[in-house]
Amino acid sequence: MLSLLKCLPPRNFKPILQLQQPCIYHFFSSSLQHKISHDPDNKNNKNNNVVVDFNLVFRSCTNINVAKQLHALLLVLGKAQDVVLLTQLVTLYATLGDLSLSSTTFKHIQRKNIFSWNSMVSAYVRRGRYRDSMDCVTELLSLSGVRPDFYTFPPVLKACLSLADGEKMHCWVLKMGFEHDVYVAASLIHLYSRFGAVEVAHKVFVDMPVRDVGSWNAMISGFCQNGNVAEALRVLDRMKTEEVKMDTVTVSSMLPICAQSNDVVGGVLVHLYVIKHGLESDVFVSNALINMYSKFGRLQDAQRVFDGMEVRDLVSWNSIIAAYEQNDDPVTALGFFKEMLFVGMRPDLLTVVSLASIFGQLSDRRIGRAVHGFVVRCRWLEVDIVIGYAQNGLASEAIDAYNMMEEGRTIVPNQGTWVSILPAYSHVGALQQGMKIHGRLIKNCLFLDVFVATCLIDMYGKCGRLEDAMSLFYEIPQETSVPWNAIISSLGIHGHGEKALQLFKDMRADGVKADHITFVSLLSACSHSGLVDEAQWCFDTMQKEYRIKPNLKHYGCMVDLFGRAGYLEKAYNLVSNMPIQADASIWGTLLAACRIHGNAELGTFASDRLLEVDSENVGYYVLLSNIYANVGKWEGAVKVRSLARDRGLRKTPGWSSVVVGSVVEVFYAGNQSHPQCAEIYEELRVLNAKMKSLGYVPDYSFVLQDVEEDEKEEILTSHSERLAIVFGIISTPPKSPIRIFKNLRVCGDCHNATKYISKITEREIIVRDSNRFHHFKDGICSCGDYW
Repeated sequence: MLSLLKCLPPRNFKPILQLQQPCIYHFFSSSLQHKISHDPDNKNNKNNNVVVDFNLVFRSCTNINVAKQLHALLLVLGKAQDVVLLTQLVTLYATLGDLSLSSTTFKHIQRKNIFSWNSMVSAYVRRGRYRDSMDCVTELLSLSGVRPDFYTFPPVLKACLSLADGEKMHCWVLKMGFEHDVYVAASLIHLYSRFGAVEVAHKVFVDMPVRDVGSWNAMISGFCQNGNVAEALRVLDRMKTEEVKMDTVTVSSMLPICAQSNDVVGGVLVHLYVIKHGLESDVFVSNALINMYSKFGRLQDAQRVFDGMEVRDLVSWNSIIAAYEQNDDPVTALGFFKEMLFVGMRPDLLTVVSLASIFGQLSDRRIGRAVHGFVVRCRWLEVDIVIGYAQNGLASEAIDAYNMMEEGRTIVPNQGTWVSILPAYSHVGALQQGMKIHGRLIKNCLFLDVFVATCLIDMYGKCGRLEDAMSLFYEIPQETSVPWNAIISSLGIHGHGEKALQLFKDMRADGVKADHITFVSLLSACSHSGLVDEAQWCFDTMQKEYRIKPNLKHYGCMVDLFGRAGYLEKAYNLVSNMPIQADASIWGTLLAACRIHGNAELGTFASDRLLEVDSENVGYYVLLSNIYANVGKWEGAVKVRSLARDRGLRKTPGWSSVVVGSVVEVFYAGNQSHPQCAEIYEELRVLNAKMKSLGYVPDYSFVLQDVEEDEKEEILTSHSERLAIVFGIISTPPKSPIRIFKNLRVCGDCHNATKYISKITEREIIVRDSNRFHHFKDGICSCGDYW
């Protein structure tokens, strides 16, 4: 050990190495012993220095304190400017979670090479510090004098926060000549796909002289995430033509496409490919198969895949639980959850989201509260429980979780929190709470973030504040289709179809590429405004100019458009000639149109098709029953309702809510339990008399019960929206606006009555029903009586 004593006295290095981690000293000593045993006289080392296996030492560092000790050792050994060792230290600190030490170490490297720059950029990206990574790579490219390599660009392309950032990096890629590197090109494809510029991504793909399977996967994934299933399938066909074999990533990307396009045959063929090429043992492939079969409702096939898995991870259990939960079999889903616990698998947030739905279906509040307590104990509220609830349509639960998070005051909400809670507020119409979030975002300078701002636009639009939504839209960047889609959708649900079309033309003039969501919003806007010719133009333009193949949502909008306008034969012909199989939503839309126009014959046909694909949705039974009731066929109405009752289905009760101050008051039809019930019904009686003096005549066709005339008027008068409106009148200052939210479509008689009430009370009454907004003012509705 003479060489060791010469270079580092024991009193200096032992405290450093042995203080908290004896194994570092062991590795260090072993490395020295290995060197001495092979060269006892140290003849091959001219400077009489010790050679240490630092790779072994670095691998032994498992926490930040040991890493600091190693750093101190490097300083003592005179390695303070060894670029290789310090680069390893940069990576080590980042891996152990201390990015500040990683950054400080990097800054102290005097002669940085491309490996050190790449390490720092990658460290920032791995820890989610995307802006810092962009600044770092900009410094590298502009100031350092060091030439980047093909490892530089893939991580930073992932870090780009906007399309402009990505285009800037693409320019550098072209300037440096890396555009044909397969890894860089695949990263560019992912980048452009992420921001909706899938046509640019495809050009990058087409221009590649050589493609590996990762490049093909990137392009397929890009089309999928932008909703262009047809193009994804074309890429797959080309991949097969060029005899490139699908790998597990390709298969895992293709299976969701089959589910999205309702292509069960294609999904089965992919499954056969999996079996033929021995890919069924891959856990990711099996999980994707379970999810695909569950989307088709083929639970036996999903379970067969699950049962055949040699290795199951948490995703596997979550997938099979969700498969049964989403297909209305909560008992079996709960059984799988218990089995999951039995084998020692610990549930995560997604498991709990499925459980919340399971216990909701089982109406077991006691167990539901136990699950909530489990979530709290696991501290998932501090991570992303708000996102877990919001993404699964559980708006009230998301709001409750957010409020609990705020009460704790220990967690700082981030972008993910805002883009999850704002849609939840939109769903329930909580305008005041949404405005408070907007105020916080202004203080934090986050309100101009395109994703957060888009959620704000959506929130204001769905809460009836269209002017605020429009103002915010013009303040934010409009480089992608995302904010355009939000504002077009908002205009549509408020009945401003012409304005929505004009915005689409502005969007085209600005060079912003429309996507499949844009056309869903446009077609829906045209439907709400009765713009049949304009909608047909949009439908044709989408296919011919943008080469977007219509999906079920696009066809649903067109069926709704023709149906509302009274073109029932056109609607039926469109459904009959669709190249894809109509689902429950399509037949349900046609059935709703038959109910509006009183076509019992076509309604019966549509209901028969509907019950073939979804016999458990009580709303469809109600629609058919109402069609019979409208034309006086009470026997038919009774028969349909009895059929629903025999199958254990219950009608969703209609309700309306109104916000007074910070309190949300909810009313059901015929509500008699409210503390101000007597005052509400007295005001209703007075208003009814004034309405009749102005010409109001009750429309009994909207009473779907075979009762006497006086009872029919009483039923109409006590509809939930009228109770909510009257409560708003007696509880708010004169002439102030009233905002009503209704879970079902507003009935024709209430629509007519509300016009009279707005004129009598000199108030603006804003009603959002299940389809759209109605703005009542001075006896006129914004929908023009077309809804």
